[in-house]
Amino acid sequence: MSEPFKITDAQTRRRSVHRLRESSRQLDILGVALDELLAMAEVELCRQRRERLEKKYQRESQKVAE
Repeated sequence: MSEPFKITDAQTRRRSVHRLRESSRQLDILGVALDELLAMAEVELCRQRRERLEKKYQRESQKVAE
């Protein structure tokens, strides 16, 4: 048979709530850090694309000038 559910004492509940809040805080901070990292990667990818396009159109304009 299963044991009846035991309600933990107040001290244990306080510690559990504190740990859960701390974990939640750390996850929030990690989420923001990941957002920043993704934004930095997106900026770098856009920069690389811009450079490729500039080189492509620079070569095309040189061909037209010749």
